Amino acid sequence: MIVEKTGLIAPYGGELVNLLTPRQELVEKTAYANGLPYVQVSARTVCDLELLAVGAFSPLRGFMNHMDYHSVLDTMRLADGTLFPMPITLPIDPANGGIKPGMDIALRDSRNNILAIQTVEEMYEWNLEETAIKVFGKYDARHPIVAEMHRWGRVNLAGRLEVLQLPPRLDFAELRRTPAETRTVLESYGHQNVVAFQTRNPLHRVHEALTKRAAANIDGVLLLHPVVGMTQPGDVDHFTRVRVYKTLIENYYEEDRSLLSLLPLAMRMGGPREAVWHAIIRRNYGANHLIVGRDHAGPGPDSDGNPFYGPYDAQDLLLKHADELGVKVVPFTEMVYLEDEDRYEESVNLTSDAKVRKISGTQVREEYLGRGIPLPSWFSRPEVARILADSHPPRHRRGACLWLTGLSGSGKSTTAEHIVNLLLEKGRNVTVLDGDVVRTHLSKGLGFSKDDRDTNIRRIGYVASEIVRHGGMVICAAISPYRATRQNVRHMVGEGFMEIHMATPLEFVEAHDTKGLYARARRGEIKGFTGIDDPYEEPLNPEFTLTAVGTTAEENARLVVDRLVDLGYVLAG
Repeated sequence: MIVEKTGLIAPYGGELVNLLTPRQELVEKTAYANGLPYVQVSARTVCDLELLAVGAFSPLRGFMNHMDYHSVLDTMRLADGTLFPMPITLPIDPANGGIKPGMDIALRDSRNNILAIQTVEEMYEWNLEETAIKVFGKYDARHPIVAEMHRWGRVNLAGRLEVLQLPPRLDFAELRRTPAETRTVLESYGHQNVVAFQTRNPLHRVHEALTKRAAANIDGVLLLHPVVGMTQPGDVDHFTRVRVYKTLIENYYEEDRSLLSLLPLAMRMGGPREAVWHAIIRRNYGANHLIVGRDHAGPGPDSDGNPFYGPYDAQDLLLKHADELGVKVVPFTEMVYLEDEDRYEESVNLTSDAKVRKISGTQVREEYLGRGIPLPSWFSRPEVARILADSHPPRHRRGACLWLTGLSGSGKSTTAEHIVNLLLEKGRNVTVLDGDVVRTHLSKGLGFSKDDRDTNIRRIGYVASEIVRHGGMVICAAISPYRATRQNVRHMVGEGFMEIHMATPLEFVEAHDTKGLYARARRGEIKGFTGIDDPYEEPLNPEFTLTAVGTTAEENARLVVDRLVDLGYVLAG
């Protein structure tokens, strides 16, 4: 155990789990693993496996068994009573290769690298809705992890883990430290206190002021510990973020009072529970303080447009467990820029006549970079402004995805054709991924079962996400009837995804069905037809709602393009 029941641990202390196979056994174990049946695990599981192996999730020694899993859901504690709020599981498809308890299997990544040997001691089913409600507070596909969970296997594996190698990480190798390595460096600084800063976004001057003040207040060291595993879709990529961190740590922080180290964590965007989880992880890396921000690890709005969590829920839950964890909470209080003094100050310390600017990082970046204007010096250091300008072009040079969804015959493809022509007129190149065309080329061989339709939509979504990532405009017109699948695509694409609901009612599309598909479906000649014997789940909060009733496809297209001009994705004129 890392936290003693009787009190707090000191920094740099506590036993760390180590699941790495000893070097002298590696050749023999690897040869054995090569002959085993295997599971190809997701990028999320790869991140979890790495942090299990090096002790970042101590005291966990592997993926959770059913007793720990259900105890964590219900009580935020392992079965032995140890505080651990986030389920860490290995989900697989139950039909995957005839895997049974008692077997040894290999765990491979997407490139077929063998990472570990798992002795299967347990296989147990898990419930998506129960897990979502208990961990995230509600079952809502707008949450990025809930949307992702729909494609996780429905059986969890648990058992002894032997990790043969850590996932290959080729970038920023000098900044990737295990918990043991991080503790050693921190201890060499000679200070008793360490405050960790959890960040998944670029650092601006307000963050710089906050972190420096936090380290000074505890007379300790700052562990700048950005997440470079999986974060919120739409976040600034980790290459850009790490370049920012390196620039700042080298030029604006005290060398013997700060350490930059990367954390390959797959975040869950779990708000309060995630804050407690982050504290456990940072404790394992040697910190005894953690800066916790407003709406810490929040996933953004739910399907009704409301926040998933209250702004201070994460701070409150972590404060409740701080003594047990041995990690003190440093609240990220509101800070404002004092224009007359060119510095930042906590708003509670201000006089009523102070001339201030309130800071929202995302809003400021969009206000300036989105319009092609350099970030102001009061917001970012000049070196940071240059890095972000290089990676964050104005909106008319960024990618975007227009996702048209609706019943067959609702006007998706016709509206898409008019949007394409209007965009080309305005000088914006565009790719079209129409459902029928995609099935001919990208998804040939897939049937029309629910699983096959989901696979088809996710393939379209993956291609669209790559087009957007490289600055392209893409229009996707597909029925895509299932809300969770569309949300999964939204999170794949990230920033620039716009859902267009062609809300043409069923009675209208049936009456105007020139292909006779609805009539055939009514007679039972077509099975699983959306709107007849398979449901269409309407979007709850789409960016656009259009209809073919009482208007034309061209008028609908102009509404969309005019909005794109307003948003800056298309230049006027």
